[in-house]
Amino acid sequence: MILQNPRLINFLGFVACAAMMAYALYAEHVLYLMPCPLCIFQRIAVITLGSVFLVAALHNARGVGRKVYAGFILLSATAGVIVAGRHVWLQNIPEDQVPTCGPGLEHIIESFPFAEALRLIFTGSGECADVDWSLLGLSMPTWVLIAVVVLGVAGIWNNVRAPHRESF
Repeated sequence: MILQNPRLINFLGFVACAAMMAYALYAEHVLYLMPCPLCIFQRIAVITLGSVFLVAALHNARGVGRKVYAGFILLSATAGVIVAGRHVWLQNIPEDQVPTCGPGLEHIIESFPFAEALRLIFTGSGECADVDWSLLGLSMPTWVLIAVVVLGVAGIWNNVRAPHRESF
């Protein structure tokens, strides 16, 4: 049964993250939906989460090692939830409270100290509040939020539960 194979579940977590990134790149390069700074940070969180899943699948750790991977999954999923949650919040505040458009991510990173750059990015800008794409009435950041929560919970569960003992 698929739920009894921790290595396979970790690999499927990686595949899900890779599919999310493939669609993000498709949306950018084919649909011409340019990512805002918060979108880019969501991508970083999804790539990090996918990388942890891949390493966990390849390593196939036992005991404490699986719990370490669960911790890394928790950290990367939490980062994704924070960024996507902030993005969803910006998309749902009243229009008169949306921050004005600011400089692009590249300019922010080059021109400001790290702490100030992070503050500016997480403050968001008018472009972060735009909803250019939706599926079933939910924006892309909302889908990322849902996916990161589901993948995070599944990955943590998969890596902290007692391993299935195969009989030969």
